[in-house]
Amino acid sequence: MMIDLALLPVYLTTVVALLLIPGPDMLLIASSSLSYGRKVGVYASFGNATSGLILTLFAAMGVSALVAMNPMALELLRVLGGAYLLKMAWDCIRSDSVDTPEIAAQHNLAKLLYRRAVMSNLLNPKALIFFVLFLPQFVSTQLSASSGEQMLALGLLLNVMGLAFNLLLVALVGSLGKPLLNNEKFRAYQNKFMGLVFFALAIWILASQVQS
Repeated sequence: MMIDLALLPVYLTTVVALLLIPGPDMLLIASSSLSYGRKVGVYASFGNATSGLILTLFAAMGVSALVAMNPMALELLRVLGGAYLLKMAWDCIRSDSVDTPEIAAQHNLAKLLYRRAVMSNLLNPKALIFFVLFLPQFVSTQLSASSGEQMLALGLLLNVMGLAFNLLLVALVGSLGKPLLNNEKFRAYQNKFMGLVFFALAIWILASQVQS
């Protein structure tokens, strides 16, 4: 057993509460689904899950803790994350309406949003610190499994729940946004809308104070 069953109910309750709190990930996934449809939202959700798995592995191996203890590394990560999102914002905003992908090109757009979701989360220092501070709280000394093994199991469970939640969000927002995708006026500005979303995420990261 790699998760203490006595702590599991508290852990699950905490995870659900955290998932319901709006954050950068929710904004990106919901906006992708609203602007480009469910398929793109699904890919963005899997991109977020991929970055979560990577951060889980880093936390389990102790890499995240080493970075979190280095203020310069956190500051560099924050600046790189903000700069990356600003570039994404600029790429979207300068796209002309004729560049807006049609249904036949949605697969390429979905892969692009997958990569952007992965990178935006990996370059968010608060996401890294979250894994460092959150998972160890539920590591039990009553189990024979090492702390790294327990953090890996806890992180995997967190990511499975997060992916399920995000896919439900995509289904809901995708349904609400379907009329917009059939609106020519909205389609002409959907890239601009996503550009504003990436700009807001960049400001979110750059204006935040990261505590190590």
